[in-house]
Amino acid sequence: MELTNKVAVITGANSGIGRAITLALAKKGASVTIDYVVNEESAEELEKEIIKMGDKAIMVDADVSKISDLQKLVDKTIKSFGKIDILVNNAGIETRTSVLDSSEEQYDKVMAVNLKSAFFSTQIAAKQMIKQGKGGRIINISSVHEDWPMPGNTPYCCSKGGMRMLTRTTGVELAKYGINVVGIGPGAVATPINTSTMSNPEKLQKLDSFIPVGRMAKPDEIASLVVWIASDDSSYVTAATFFVDGGIMQASPGL
Repeated sequence: MELTNKVAVITGANSGIGRAITLALAKKGASVTIDYVVNEESAEELEKEIIKMGDKAIMVDADVSKISDLQKLVDKTIKSFGKIDILVNNAGIETRTSVLDSSEEQYDKVMAVNLKSAFFSTQIAAKQMIKQGKGGRIINISSVHEDWPMPGNTPYCCSKGGMRMLTRTTGVELAKYGINVVGIGPGAVATPINTSTMSNPEKLQKLDSFIPVGRMAKPDEIASLVVWIASDDSSYVTAATFFVDGGIMQASPGL
């Protein structure tokens, strides 16, 4: 699954799952564009780490909720590396609010970062891939909650449900251009977004007991699937989501 001479753009690349994906793609030989909007220091550290490995990396400060910044992200990638082969839509946020207490501002922000960004980055990257004429991969980091309700986190679930259909519809639309669109739906992953759970032993034990494999995922376990999807080995996969959840969606109390 070598990715030598491939170029990848990863949104939300400087922490959590995004950081693991960026490192995994670079280790397989891909040149990478590190998107970030906060914590510039972590983006710099990641860039240096990749360059030290002998791979190529650039970092771009881009707010993925703004179409102009998404265009900047692709433009700077083309300027530095000459093309784009892989787009990973990873950036995401949540409010942990229900339908009864979500404000318009909270709803709009979640939808802008999680869904609008994936829609328009797909559009921009796909146009560039079509222009290049050699196809490509668009990988959407979604969630089990694109299919599995999470009461109390309604805007997030709505955004991930939208990503489910974005993956399926664009996968069909772009197949004729050799562009595969694939989703990955992680379950509980040990990343900063889950700090409140991981720092509470009681909550963590309760969560782990509900997951059939008995633990949260490591970011690397999500990244390894991204590497396979980004490679030529996955050439017949498109318009589908792979759930990587330790079996949590199938868990049953056995009543």
